[in-house]
Amino acid sequence: MIRATTLAVLLAASYTSFAAEEAKAETKPDLAKAKAIAESVCIACHGADGNSALPTNPILAGQGAEYLLKQLTEFKAPEGKLAIRNNPVMAGMTSTLSREDMQGLAQYFSQQKQKPSSATNRKLVITGQNLWRKGDFERGIPACAGCHGPSGAGVPNQYPRLSGQYAEYTELQLKNFRSEERSNDSEKIMRTIADKLSDKQIKALADYIAGLR
Repeated sequence: MIRATTLAVLLAASYTSFAAEEAKAETKPDLAKAKAIAESVCIACHGADGNSALPTNPILAGQGAEYLLKQLTEFKAPEGKLAIRNNPVMAGMTSTLSREDMQGLAQYFSQQKQKPSSATNRKLVITGQNLWRKGDFERGIPACAGCHGPSGAGVPNQYPRLSGQYAEYTELQLKNFRSEERSNDSEKIMRTIADKLSDKQIKALADYIAGLR
């Protein structure tokens, strides 16, 4: 419990710090322009309303605006530097986006209604449920619900929404954290947790998350 609480505090601090820094430069988002970008650019992978038709691409609809802005910002490589979050496709997509464009897109997608995925593997539901609600004390894995909430709705400015996300995408991200291919988690919190998860546990968690509402 102490370990889980410590991780929650650290992660909350990192998201809160990012949100505070971003708020300094906030301007009122141009949602009309954001909608036009979504319908002409984002639609190919995520759908015009942020509800991707492909399970390998994340559902963006209903995700917290702060989290979306953080990801967009970290996909874009500063001039002469590497992007914080390495993804060649998204690096290309964000390369022409301005700060204001990203703010608008983050706000736009956060306001769209999610068309959630669903759990499909009944054999793994108990494993996923236990990890989500209680974690695995012996392996030092905190309960996912401790940060992301009992229903996976997340906490604005702190933790992203996970409920209803495609299992395939969630599984890939957990494995990317484990291998450190993805490393944009402050204090290595998600990398530390994912490193302790087995392939079976990752699959069980991802499937359970898809069914959360």
